[in-house]
Amino acid sequence: MKTRPTARAEETRRRIYESALELFREEGFEPATMRDIARKAEVALGAAYYYFSSKEAIVLAFYEEMQESSHDAILQAMEGRKKLKDRLRCVLEMRLQLLGPNRKFCNALFRHAPDAQDPLSPFSEQTRSIRERAIEQLQIAVDGGDTKVPSDLKPRLPYLLWLYQMGIILFWLYDQSPRQQRTGQLIEKSLGLIIGLLRLSSLPLMKPLRKSMLELVETVAT
Repeated sequence: MKTRPTARAEETRRRIYESALELFREEGFEPATMRDIARKAEVALGAAYYYFSSKEAIVLAFYEEMQESSHDAILQAMEGRKKLKDRLRCVLEMRLQLLGPNRKFCNALFRHAPDAQDPLSPFSEQTRSIRERAIEQLQIAVDGGDTKVPSDLKPRLPYLLWLYQMGIILFWLYDQSPRQQRTGQLIEKSLGLIIGLLRLSSLPLMKPLRKSMLELVETVAT
């Protein structure tokens, strides 16, 4: 039977976790070591390893916390909105708002993204549950929206929107405009394009093109 952590153990774990994130923000992810994290948290190195097997494990905990903390906030932001464009904007803007304090840190993490074998990649097996939770939020956005989506496209649309969201986050990380205004412009214009394409995709003449696109998605997603 698994024993429940004591309040002191939870406090120690939290201190290590928050010290690591602070260190990552200050010095970046790559230079930081578990020894540095233990020193900053004022715990023994063995204690740091007891709670987190590696600094990568701390990052995975960060991913999970960000995903879980965003869920209710995103649902609340979408509440009462019927236009799919508005609902998708809520998801994107809330995601960027929550990531904002860790922008520099996330910039370093995105270098791990292309390698699906890297545990920190958003495409890795280790981040599958986090990825699926993010896709679920986009599914909710689509289901509650006013834009008709063809039945063959609807099951794959949340995954396609998640890929789009990852692209927006990448642009935001490298956006040097004041308060990342260019990202806001990109979101507005690209969402308009997406909604327009979805409406066009419902036309009967677009069915062969949809089929080809979905076959391509299946190839990429498997």
